[in-house]
Amino acid sequence: MEVAGGAAAVVGASSPRRVVVAVDESEESMHALSWCLSNVVSAAKAAAAPPPAVVLVHARSPRPFYCPSIDGAGYILTQQVMDSMDQYMASAADTVVTKAKSICTAFPNVRVETCVEKGDPRDVICGAAEKAGADLLVMGSHGYGFLQRALLGSVSNHCVHNCKCPVVVVKRPDSKQQRARGGASLGSP
Repeated sequence: MEVAGGAAAVVGASSPRRVVVAVDESEESMHALSWCLSNVVSAAKAAAAPPPAVVLVHARSPRPFYCPSIDGAGYILTQQVMDSMDQYMASAADTVVTKAKSICTAFPNVRVETCVEKGDPRDVICGAAEKAGADLLVMGSHGYGFLQRALLGSVSNHCVHNCKCPVVVVKRPDSKQQRARGGASLGSP
């Protein structure tokens, strides 16, 4: 590409890439984060490119809507109970983000950003990837079967079809594949 003055430049060479990684409480999402760090970040280092910024996105479930009256089981849900539910969900989100950040510490040159939003994970992840200007979205697969995907929906499938950036869905290897590569399964000492 030619620029003013006749100097050649590569588009995007000076600015680091932005990789969004969706994280939740599951081991699958932490495996996807580890995969991203080992493959995407390490590849940038090997190519002498600046390391990508990693944006950790966690979708916090909105609390269920309840009227401050009697629920189906006959309990009265007060504002105090509702606030307690919010505090618990915020604490759970903090725990997930802290665990993900600790995984990132093995790559000290990577700038880590976090984004925690309330809402449907499908919408939160796609929206965060767009807001962050993501060059890539990485997420884990829970490995649900056909019936579970049909009933619950698939967050990764939604993101693959609706995100504007490329999406990598990382499938966690089963223990047979791990042993074949020489690694131990998670359950062994």
